[in-house]
Amino acid sequence: MKVQFLGAAQTVTGSCHIIEAAGHRFAVDCGMHQGNKAIEERNFNTELYNPDSIEFILLTHAHIDHSGLIPRIAAQGFKGTVYCTAPTLEFVKLMLEDSAHIQEMEYTWREKQRGRKGKKKKDDLLYSVEEAQACMNQFRAVTFNQTFEPAPNIKVTYKYAAHILGAAFIVIDITENGETKRLTFSGDLGRHENMLLHDPQPLERTDYLFLESTYGNRNHKDDENSLDELAKAIERSYRLGGKVIIPTFAVERAQEILYCLYLLHRRGLVPHNMPIYLDSPLAIKATEVFEKYKNDLEYDEIKNDLPPIADFDFQINYTLNTEESQALNAMDGPAIILSASGMCNAGRIKHHLKHNIWRPETSIVFVGFQAVGTLGRKIVEGASIVNIMNNDLNVSAKIYTINGFSAHAGQKQLLEWVSTIYKCHPQVILVHGEKESQEELGRLIKEQYNLDVTIPAYLDEIELTARASEEEAASAVPAPALTITKHTMPKLDWQFVCDDLDLRIKQLHTKLGQVQERSWEDQTEVLDKIAKLNNDLYKLIAQL
Repeated sequence: MKVQFLGAAQTVTGSCHIIEAAGHRFAVDCGMHQGNKAIEERNFNTELYNPDSIEFILLTHAHIDHSGLIPRIAAQGFKGTVYCTAPTLEFVKLMLEDSAHIQEMEYTWREKQRGRKGKKKKDDLLYSVEEAQACMNQFRAVTFNQTFEPAPNIKVTYKYAAHILGAAFIVIDITENGETKRLTFSGDLGRHENMLLHDPQPLERTDYLFLESTYGNRNHKDDENSLDELAKAIERSYRLGGKVIIPTFAVERAQEILYCLYLLHRRGLVPHNMPIYLDSPLAIKATEVFEKYKNDLEYDEIKNDLPPIADFDFQINYTLNTEESQALNAMDGPAIILSASGMCNAGRIKHHLKHNIWRPETSIVFVGFQAVGTLGRKIVEGASIVNIMNNDLNVSAKIYTINGFSAHAGQKQLLEWVSTIYKCHPQVILVHGEKESQEELGRLIKEQYNLDVTIPAYLDEIELTARASEEEAASAVPAPALTITKHTMPKLDWQFVCDDLDLRIKQLHTKLGQVQERSWEDQTEVLDKIAKLNNDLYKLIAQL
């Protein structure tokens, strides 16, 4: 039995684990890679997935970093079934179509830029709206806590993960050569006492635990502290006459922040003349799905306090079309704007940041994880200048990072979840986290529970060995060590780049004698170009 890690390996996006067992080949999740250019280039390497040999996909939840490559591999030969819960099915239909719409718009923009520069056309459309719509025919809804058999000798059970509505951790029992082993994939594990959702179900005995580690090195503030911080951001910008910009994920986070604003409104902490805008068509549609599954929410008071989308008793404005969204940037006075995407890499949020990040009266409130290489990560890490839509902008707004709203379990909650099964000595494989976070969580798991921990890298492959019987599993005998096949990432040739830069500078010095013989006007134009190159190099060095 083998597991290969095609994403979410020492990163937090691109979740995809390919399992080969009992004569079958299938995947847990098939997500989009998000981050810098090199990370996002992985989205086009789907030949590594061998799509036509994947028999089925077990989808933990709808977020695009778990589902976003399904249309692409379906277009490239994947013909099997995608299993997910009923709410996930409704969310993923919205999210994949929205993702495809963004892919098409960005592709059109790139083609225009290439045309203007006289460059050839390039086939770099990840997938189309038509392909996203077509793949939905392959989805099938399953029920929580009801075991099903997607293939002979493979039994699957979905359990509540409390990450977003419909999110699951997945228990897979695989029988191979007369032996059975259990693999548990946490997906994205939610917080206990989440404002909207049931707590995660407890773990049961497992041989191998594939555990997310997004916040493996830190804990979250509680809900009340998070509400207080949000109230402070609102009060500050209202007093200064500015806007509160909240980059938010369209599914679950947007709905939770709306509920928080409702609670603050009831406490008199949202000024009655400070309008609230939900500027994300996807988030608006996702809110309707929350209404449909309202009875799946955890607390009765929340069910009562979350009225239908058209009947909120405090002012929320829903901007569906582009013109309404653009009008927000020309609007004077204080306002609260929730907009996607949550990591600021695409969508309408980039426009709101472009128009507001340089204003000192603005408050920008981050309420979710920001992956390496994303615009959101650069801002929360304190960048003084950011490039948004080809504009270098000063970061003069006040930045708030409120991790208490995170849909991910913090370090303490991850450890508590593992504590329920450590006596059966599972092997722990840490996924969906950055390396620093994983190493800290892994160290604590080893110290507190004496469990073996493995941290695979991108494209690594591990071989699992089953216990011989249920009796051996119950005897608390440690599972066999994993066999790991490491994938070596290409080495970056820093010396070549630096040597080449030195050569260009020498060539520039050589050319300057000729430049000084030109007209004064020509010399000033060259000088301006050199000054710009020098400024770009200065900013790069400052970022390093």
